[in-house]
Amino acid sequence: MSSPSEYYRSLPPVTKAYGVLCLMTTTAYYLNLFSYTVISMSYVHVLKQFQVWRLVTNFFFIAPFSTYFGLRFLMLARYGVLLEKGPFKQRTADFLWMMIFGALSLLVINMIPMFQWWFLAPSMVFMILYVWSREVPNSQITFFWVEVTIQGVLSPMGSAWAGLDLQQSIEA
Repeated sequence: MSSPSEYYRSLPPVTKAYGVLCLMTTTAYYLNLFSYTVISMSYVHVLKQFQVWRLVTNFFFIAPFSTYFGLRFLMLARYGVLLEKGPFKQRTADFLWMMIFGALSLLVINMIPMFQWWFLAPSMVFMILYVWSREVPNSQITFFWVEVTIQGVLSPMGSAWAGLDLQQSIEA
């Protein structure tokens, strides 16, 4: 592919839509169009003030523009595309259903106090990586441009290990 527009047009529809929504949400936050507290996941606000958009919008904010955002966004672009073009080829509805089921599962898990997070987009990206690693367990990958080649089935553990150094909190 010779241009970014050709690459964009070649992306599968669900991964393209989710990636664009994540990028637009982060850009809007960067431009101070909203505060992150408006879209963060808070069951108190959902149940008492009926702010139901929080059930959806928290899946589109990965992090502020940073190295952490860049790596998670690249993981979405790489493994989301590989998953949608590989095991889910010609099954876009199944891939979308997997994303919806994963989002609902994450919302249920997020109700448990020790597993509560403000934003579930990084967990959604990690879920995509996990499903890809289970669908293609024997593939060899080079991890974050480092010359360490690991099996695909181990990539979620490698990603979690690398993410420990990149974890950033959002300052109020």
